[in-house]
Amino acid sequence: MANVGDARVAVSSPYREPFLSNPRYRSDGRSATATLSTDAKAPDPQVSLSVETGLAPSCSAAGDAASRVSTDIPKDASSRPVDKVSVRLRVLLVEDEPADAELMLHALRQSGFAARGDVAQTAQEFTDLLRKNSYDVILADYKLPAWNGVESVEVVRQEKLDIPVIVVSGSLGEFTAVECIKQGAADYVLKDRLARLPESVRRAMREKKLREENKRAQEELARSNRDLEQFAYVASHDLQEPLRMVATYSQLLAERYRGKLDGDADKYIHYAVDGALRMQTLVQDLLAFSRVGRQGTNPQSTDCNAVMETAVQNLQAAIEESGAQVTHDHLPDVVVDASQLLQVFQNLIGNAIKFRGSQPPVIRVSASAKDREWLFSVADNGIGIAPEHAEIVFVIFKRLHTREEYPGSGIGLAICKKIIEQQGGKIWVESQLGHGSTFKFTLPATQPEGEHADADENHL
Repeated sequence: MANVGDARVAVSSPYREPFLSNPRYRSDGRSATATLSTDAKAPDPQVSLSVETGLAPSCSAAGDAASRVSTDIPKDASSRPVDKVSVRLRVLLVEDEPADAELMLHALRQSGFAARGDVAQTAQEFTDLLRKNSYDVILADYKLPAWNGVESVEVVRQEKLDIPVIVVSGSLGEFTAVECIKQGAADYVLKDRLARLPESVRRAMREKKLREENKRAQEELARSNRDLEQFAYVASHDLQEPLRMVATYSQLLAERYRGKLDGDADKYIHYAVDGALRMQTLVQDLLAFSRVGRQGTNPQSTDCNAVMETAVQNLQAAIEESGAQVTHDHLPDVVVDASQLLQVFQNLIGNAIKFRGSQPPVIRVSASAKDREWLFSVADNGIGIAPEHAEIVFVIFKRLHTREEYPGSGIGLAICKKIIEQQGGKIWVESQLGHGSTFKFTLPATQPEGEHADADENHL
C-alpha cells in the first residue's frame, strides 16, 4: 500500500522481493507520479505509476477515489513464472481437414506437449511418411475420402513398427469403436471432446514404454538362456575327455589290483569307478539337453501316427521284456519337427514302461482338438506320481527315486518339456500315487477342428 498525496493505492507485483521501498513522487493535488523500486537494495529496475485520484488533496478515503493505474514493468527473466517442461511429440495425422489437424495439435500443446506433426490423406502418403520419419503417435480420422484411417494400424504392423494409433473422429458408434480397438487401435477420441486427447496420448505412450521394457526383458532373458545353453554345451563337451580318462584308469586299477589290496582299497576303487561312470552319464545327458533346438528345428507337416509307430519300434525290446501293451488312437497331422516329436513319444512311453507297477504296463496315446491346438495324452497304469511332485518331475536331473530302484539320471522329462515349449506348446502331468499317470501336452493345430473326429484304434 502506497500513500500518493492523500490517496492510498494498493499495488501488486510478480516480483519476489517487497515491491515498495522508498517511494518517490510528485503531486499537483489531483494526480501524482510515484517512482517505486522493486528492491530496497537494488533500486533499478524501477516502476513508474501514474495515479489520478479524482479528488482534492483534502480527501483521504481511498475507497471513494476513482483510481486509474498504469504500469510499465521491465521484463526480468529471474522474475517470470517458470514454464512447465514440454514433452517433445512427433505426430503423424491421418486427416483431410487442415483445421481439424491444427485443433488436435493445439489440444496437445495446451497440455504440455511440444507437438509437431505431418499430415497424410492417402495410404501412399501415410506409408511414405512412415518410412521417412520417426513418429511417437498416430492420430487417424476414421473415414477419409480416399481410404479408411483405421487401416493405418495394419500398415504400421506390416512395417514392423510399434507406434500407437488413436482414432480421432467426428462421430463413432460404440460398435465401430470396439472394432477399432480389436483391430489394434490404442484408443478413440471424438473431435468434439479433444480435451481427452492429451491423456489418451499419454496412456498410449505409457503402454508403448511398457511393451518396449517387456521386449527388452524378453530379449535379455533369451540372450541369458542362449549363454547358459552355450556354457552347458561347452562344459559338457569339454568335460567328456577328462572324465573318460578318469573312468578308464579307474577301471584299470580295479581290474589290476582287485583282491591284491585290503578290502578298503577295493571299496574305494569301486566308488571311484562308479562315480566316474555316473559323471560320464550326467555329462552326456547334459550335452543332449543343451543340443535340443541348438541346430534349429525343422517344422513341417508330420503324420503323428508314423512317428508313434517309429517310437514303438525303437522301444520294442523294452516292450517285449515288460509285456507292455501300447495302443494309440488315430493321431492328427501337425506342423512339428518330426525327430523331436519322436524323442517326446519315446521318453514318455519309455518312462511308462520303466515306472510300472506289479501289473504289465498298459499305455494308451490319444489326441483331441481343443480350441486352436491339439491335446495329446499318454496314459499308463504305473506307480503314479504324488500331486505335489507334478511340477518338479520336469526339472533337469530331478529324481523321485533312488538309482537302485529305477535307473536313469532324470533328464528325459526335462528334454520333453524343452521340446514341447520350443514347438509352441506346453506339457504337464495328471496323476495320483499308485493310480497311474497321464502326461498331456499341446501342439498348435494346423487343420480344422473335428477333422480327426473319427478315431480308429490301432493295437501294436
